[in-house]
Amino acid sequence: MRIVFEKRQTISNTAVVLVPVASFIISLFLGGIILLASGVNPFVTYAAMARGAFGSWQVFTETLVKAIPLMLTGLGVSIAFRMQFWNIGAEGQLTLGGVAAAWVALFWSGFLPDWALLPVVLLVGMAAGALLAGVPAALKAYLKVDETLTTLMLNYVAILFSQSLYYGAWRDPQGYGFPGTALFPTAAWLPRIAGRAHLGLAFALIAAALLWFILKYTRWGFELRIIGENKTASRYLGINIGRNIVLALLLSGALSGLAGACEVTGIARRLQQGLSIGYGYTAIIVAWMAQLNPWAVIFVALLMAALLVGGDQVQMMMGLPAAMSLVLQGLLLFPMLAGALFTEYRLRIVRSTPQLQEARQ
Repeated sequence: MRIVFEKRQTISNTAVVLVPVASFIISLFLGGIILLASGVNPFVTYAAMARGAFGSWQVFTETLVKAIPLMLTGLGVSIAFRMQFWNIGAEGQLTLGGVAAAWVALFWSGFLPDWALLPVVLLVGMAAGALLAGVPAALKAYLKVDETLTTLMLNYVAILFSQSLYYGAWRDPQGYGFPGTALFPTAAWLPRIAGRAHLGLAFALIAAALLWFILKYTRWGFELRIIGENKTASRYLGINIGRNIVLALLLSGALSGLAGACEVTGIARRLQQGLSIGYGYTAIIVAWMAQLNPWAVIFVALLMAALLVGGDQVQMMMGLPAAMSLVLQGLLLFPMLAGALFTEYRLRIVRSTPQLQEARQ
């Protein structure tokens, strides 16, 4: 008798819903163990985090502020992961998108009419994110270079490049030594819808709807699914894998670049320290928890943002470091990965027959 891991022929829709829910409950249980070990009541802590994220309209808008970049980068990462292209570079793509948006806002305002400035700022930010994602995509598609390494390394290129600008060449001479550029012209400000929550929320919802439609109803979406599930079968079907990798990663990077452009135009309204704070890395957790479903990404991003905002309440009210929310984020990932494994695979017991035993002897 032996136990084998085999891929399921079909995946139950019930399992797709129940597995994330069960994984979330397990992660809360594991987090509760850590909180108990830290000397605090987990129920009181979770309640404080919930109040800190959803307790009033004002704090909810701050949760939306954190959720918007997670939504956009989570959608970008999920489209890449669907093809089994491991895009770890959303952080750098977000950062370069913010840098490119700041470049247009600071230096193009005199050449563009006011009504065109913000759209161009956002489009250039998307183009910059797409460009940074397109480089490792082309290397993977045509030279078989490992994308995990290239996307990760390009994060540091983008982050250090942005720091060199707001600490150096683009630093505001009237900023009293503060590391950051001058304030953008008002024509380049992204409108806010409530508190500091801005129009990027609408962009994320539109992007989720478009991705859902593309993946479900278009030929390109079908090709992306086939490539992710079985590259050999996609070759036999005549699908151009290299072209699809590049196109999907351009879209992935563009969404992350849009997140960066929205951050600098909707929140700080300048390029400054604080743009690269880990949204692109958290987006990996968001995408996996959502099981690469565009609509689920929106809700999971809101949950992760609630953990980030609620972590501040943990620090103030419970005497725990705000980094505890990051620990809870990590605990969300492991049960989710295990759950996804058992959604797609099953354990089967294979019993040895007398004929098989004789053949082995």
